[in-house]
Amino acid sequence: MKSTKKLNKKTAFSVEWGSKTAKNGFKNEDDIVIKFKNWKEDEDAKEWLRTMGYKLEEIEKVEALKVYREKTDVQVQITIYLKKVISAENLSIKLVSNPRGYNQVDKRWVNKYVELWDIPDDVAHALKLFTGETKPNRKKLKDSRRMFFYEMDENTQQKVIDFFTKKRFLIVSDILKGRGKLSAGWMLVALNERDKPTRWILKSINHVLNVFGNGEVLISDRGNLWIGKITMQRKGGDGGRDTAKMLQFKINPIELFTA
Repeated sequence: MKSTKKLNKKTAFSVEWGSKTAKNGFKNEDDIVIKFKNWKEDEDAKEWLRTMGYKLEEIEKVEALKVYREKTDVQVQITIYLKKVISAENLSIKLVSNPRGYNQVDKRWVNKYVELWDIPDDVAHALKLFTGETKPNRKKLKDSRRMFFYEMDENTQQKVIDFFTKKRFLIVSDILKGRGKLSAGWMLVALNERDKPTRWILKSINHVLNVFGNGEVLISDRGNLWIGKITMQRKGGDGGRDTAKMLQFKINPIELFTA
């Protein structure tokens, strides 16, 4: 039987190593779009283009636009001199103000994940008990509205762990990269701490998948599920509305600075 031990994940982050200080701070996706459009004068945008493998002297034109409801937040279109080739780079943007904060990367009803990943009925039932979409019939629970994974029997816990272990690569790719033409090819993380210069890091999505997806699938000491460095939990909040019963996945984007 695979491990279901509870672990306590605490990481001390130092964002000095491997990161860049923005020449001009940016707070949202609109700022990043503007920086790409002004790439000839903007040192950050020049560095981003170099990181993505472009030679600045070969670039004729750069366009950028925001994308909505996709893993890609900003699409950058680069026209190359002479070849007249237009290539598109899709960026997932993570803007954080707290180095210990977590960022939601995917949120859906359990049934949507059932369709996406072909989740078997017994695992889907466990997930609905976990989110409270199915009300538990047991007493003496930590929260009478739902069940944490450690409150379920060992056989059920193991089935959940086995499923997410088996489908880990697909799941990690879907929640971080996405599918189709607007799947993300890069992740840009910017740390905007109060009274400090903005620091950023840009990495390919394959690097991102390795950083956050590698590691065991485990039940945490809080009764959630870890998939490598990704936390799966009940959404909660929303003033008690039904949407609080959705399943969500979260990461701390700052992990990318030290990986």
